[in-house]
Amino acid sequence: MIPIPSLRYDKEQICRYLVRYQHLCDDSALQDGEDIVSYVRKVGCIQYDPLDVVGRNPDLVLQARCRSYRKGDIEALLYGDRVLFDVWDKNMSISTVADWSCFERFRRRFLDWCREHQTVVDEITEYLQWHDSACSSDFAHDEKVSWHYGPQRLAKAALEAMCYAGLAVVHHKKGTRRYYALAETHIPEQYFTMAPPYRTEAEYFKWGVLRRINAVGLLWNRPSDAWLGINGLKSGERNQAFHTLLDEGAIAEISVDGIKQPLYIAAENLDMLQAAAAQAPDTTGCARILAPLDNLLWDRKLIADLFGFEYKWEVYTPVPQRKYGYYVLPVLCGHQLAARLELATDLKSKTLLVNRIWLEDGMNSTDVADRILAGIDVFREYNRCTAAEMRCTWP
Repeated sequence: MIPIPSLRYDKEQICRYLVRYQHLCDDSALQDGEDIVSYVRKVGCIQYDPLDVVGRNPDLVLQARCRSYRKGDIEALLYGDRVLFDVWDKNMSISTVADWSCFERFRRRFLDWCREHQTVVDEITEYLQWHDSACSSDFAHDEKVSWHYGPQRLAKAALEAMCYAGLAVVHHKKGTRRYYALAETHIPEQYFTMAPPYRTEAEYFKWGVLRRINAVGLLWNRPSDAWLGINGLKSGERNQAFHTLLDEGAIAEISVDGIKQPLYIAAENLDMLQAAAAQAPDTTGCARILAPLDNLLWDRKLIADLFGFEYKWEVYTPVPQRKYGYYVLPVLCGHQLAARLELATDLKSKTLLVNRIWLEDGMNSTDVADRILAGIDVFREYNRCTAAEMRCTWP
């Protein structure tokens, strides 16, 4: 296939494309559960984090794209319909069951761990053959073992290892506690026995790089958090994957005014890019409140260059070092990241609390006030609140 020649755009055109690609505008918004599954399949995965202030990260990702989504709705797709599943992709993530075979390479080292602890794995497997699910407290293996995030009870590590190895899946959660079941009883056979979409290490890296380009909508060939989870990917392997994808015509190189490095987009998305570039800016639509680990934000240096918006999720930042606050979320107005909100939930009164608002420099308050207030009201409904309380003055 002949490589696609480089194309040139300005930053605003690229921002409009990313908003459209990520279903963050009315023209491409998701409508229902089927659309949600299609979106997850397109981007590969959405990132999971257990922290729940106004919803966990997957909830926040989906409410920004689907007006009818309500907090916790993803549970039905994960543990009812089982068209999605918990997996380690870009850190803790959620993917579609159709992608089950894609994680074969990741599973290998945990299969080795399971073989080294075969006795306890066999005990858990036998238990799960007779019970719908189990959590670590169902087993008496209290001895501590080395684990990737610190020493853990053998029972907990074994269940997690079985899940990572593809022997088990998360059956359901109660809060942050995970209950597991045997994978072979919950993953459809057509996916459970499917061969992975790569055979060699080079094919794996090529597959991983294209998957991450599609996770965001476009990327550059630079170090980035977007590459997390592609095991063994270093600069040399990444460069070769880009080179091969370009030669095959799977991706196209584009130039952006004001950005030195070229960006890369899947060739199949060029038509959408062209359409978004020619589209008039959205100046009236409701603002959308984004997740802290939203796919749009996976490469924060790229977002800073394109949108002029520097963002850091400060929940894990010591208080004296925080620039904004504990739980601050970006606000998208059209193709502009226009503001930040610090939100909380009063569960007793079912009230969404808007503790602070910051407008970005150069943003006209009059232009965005109604849009942001409308976005807050939509967010209130998503968060299953009956009221919203402004605890700050409008900037």
